[in-house]
Amino acid sequence: MAGGPPPFIGLTGGMGAGKSEALAALERLGAATLSTDAVVRELLEGDELRDELVARFGDQVAPDGRIDRNAVATLVFEQPDELKWLEGVLWPHVGERVNSWRQKMSALEPAPRALVVEVPLLFEAGMDGVFDHTIAVVADEQVRSARAAERGHAGVESRDTRQLSQQEKAERAEYVVQNDGDLKELEDTLSGLLDNIGL
Repeated sequence: MAGGPPPFIGLTGGMGAGKSEALAALERLGAATLSTDAVVRELLEGDELRDELVARFGDQVAPDGRIDRNAVATLVFEQPDELKWLEGVLWPHVGERVNSWRQKMSALEPAPRALVVEVPLLFEAGMDGVFDHTIAVVADEQVRSARAAERGHAGVESRDTRQLSQQEKAERAEYVVQNDGDLKELEDTLSGLLDNIGL
């Protein structure tokens, strides 16, 4: 890519579609990558957010002085108001981390081929507007269910209730990557996509 900062790309997809595999493949293809799930995990290990969550939910969410993410998830999963509060606390911190990471990566010499951030709730959180391009990874429902089962999840439906459907994500994304095959096929597809974006 000639001149200018590397393209800033938001990556999303439903459970079992293969977002993490796509993120890893993009890194192998020369992109710098960041997972917002990993950022959230890191933030929840810090003292500041722990204190805010304990003040809101009580010591049950940090029984040993560290946030129990499963306890928090159980509390907010059935309570939309609490979930909204939690996201209101988390997302500004996540946004700051993403911005500082973007600046740091863009300053590298040579610059990465692209900067890709995996955001499971990209459209739901209204974050799509901050990216130059968006990619939705999709897969056949049977493939998704099989992958979810392999990871110990009972099914994709109950955990997908907060998310847009695959079709909605695909309709809103600039690029759609079908991921029903093996990792080689996925990597080949993403390589062509990066070539296209980098023109």
